[in-house]
Amino acid sequence: MAKKLSNYLRTYRRYTGLSQGEVSFLLGCDETEVARHELARRRPPVESILAYEMIFDAPARDLFAGVRENVEETTRKRAELLARKLRAKAPDPITTRKLELLQRLASRPALELA
Repeated sequence: MAKKLSNYLRTYRRYTGLSQGEVSFLLGCDETEVARHELARRRPPVESILAYEMIFDAPARDLFAGVRENVEETTRKRAELLARKLRAKAPDPITTRKLELLQRLASRPALELA
C-alpha cells in the first residue's frame, strides 16, 4: 500500500475553489493557520477538523488519511503490547474482556480509502 499524505486539505480546498483566506474565514482562524494545517506543520484542533469535514463534505479519515494511517499503526502496536502485559496476570472476567477488545484492535486490518 502506498504511503498516504499526512492530509489532503489542500487537495479538497483546491477542488472546491476556495482560497485559504475563505477557508480561514469559515474556520474562524487566521489564514496562516490554514496554511500550517495544509502543510502538516500544525495539527488542527478538533473543532477545525469537524469544520473541515463540513466545509469539504468529507470525513476526517479521508481528509487526514496519512495521520489516520499512522495512528492506526501505533494503536495496533500498543494494543499488542498491552495484551502481552495483561496475559501475564491471572485471568478474570474483566481481563478477559480487555483481551478480547485488544485482540480486535491488534488484528483490525488497515482501512483503505474508498
